[in-house]
Amino acid sequence: MKKKFFLLVIAFNLLSCTSNDRTTYYLIRHAEKDRTDKTNKNPNLNEKGLERAKKWATYFKEIQLDAVYSTNYNRTQQTAKPTAESKSLKILSYNPKKMYDSIFRANTTGKKVLVVGHSNTTPVFANKILGEKKYKNMDDNDNASLYIVTISEDKTTSEVKKVK
Repeated sequence: MKKKFFLLVIAFNLLSCTSNDRTTYYLIRHAEKDRTDKTNKNPNLNEKGLERAKKWATYFKEIQLDAVYSTNYNRTQQTAKPTAESKSLKILSYNPKKMYDSIFRANTTGKKVLVVGHSNTTPVFANKILGEKKYKNMDDNDNASLYIVTISEDKTTSEVKKVK
């Protein structure tokens, strides 16, 4: 009986390890923001941006996400909201000055995570995960790039897709 229990525990542990051996980060920049007031440091999304935020939710419809992270700006929160709501997930905040720190890594390892940032943080975040400076800052009008970084036991890969 003890042998069977021991084998069951080992099998369970092996299954647990294999299900959590891959971490995938989906990193996007916020959707189009309202640029009518140049002095506004925290603008909302404009109509096109609100539509793009819905398109992101459609894009992620068939992708299982475990968490949605965003900076604490109106435009990033509004971009994340449709996807988070469609997945019944709370939007978690992250500090772009402490991106991909040990706490963030511990909380996201083995998960599929959407991270909504900015033109100057999204590629930097991808680079921090990769451990190399692979990507340059995004063009200020680029709201359609999706950075996908996948970490598995034996390798880390990345790609950038344009999602219209």
